Amino acid sequence: MPGFEVLLGVTGGIAAYKAADLCSKLVQRGAAVSVVMTSAAEKFIGPSTFEALTGRPVIRDMFSPQEHFRGEHIGLAQRTQVYLVAPATANSLAQLAHGFAPDLVSTLALTVTCPLIVAPAMNCEMWAKPSVARNVAQLKDDGVLVIEPGEGWLSCGQIGQGRMAEPTVILKYLEERFPELKSASPPTS
Repeated sequence: MPGFEVLLGVTGGIAAYKAADLCSKLVQRGAAVSVVMTSAAEKFIGPSTFEALTGRPVIRDMFSPQEHFRGEHIGLAQRTQVYLVAPATANSLAQLAHGFAPDLVSTLALTVTCPLIVAPAMNCEMWAKPSVARNVAQLKDDGVLVIEPGEGWLSCGQIGQGRMAEPTVILKYLEERFPELKSASPPTS
């Protein structure tokens, strides 16, 4: 029986390396993970990392189907049980809050009927901007679950709120909300 289906959207921020750790932890927990990436995400981490972790192709293009020939935005949306965008950059939060869909990550947010969760990650000055706060508030009003960023050292050299939540924190958040994930069985060798 296939594991709990998680769709992981990775956007273009330095925290994309944490998405690989999170992906690994989900697979070890028994989840079946499909990864979609923005072109900006590929500037920070390669798709081959996620393909090795999941045993599935990374989907990056809406118009070159690899699994779902009616469109990846339809097939992936229908099969997933939770859609998690991590890291969610300020740009991706704005797209999701306003229904813009210039890439597969944002298009999937419009087609999924399962819970949508975002884990923001950005510079502390960006996180503090009123426009970002408005976008996060809009997402919450729309029923999107938000895993708040943590505080600490940021890659820009500043200290403040903006760090993507640690993969263990995100995994715990998911397990609390989706008992199916908590009871999923890890893959066997």
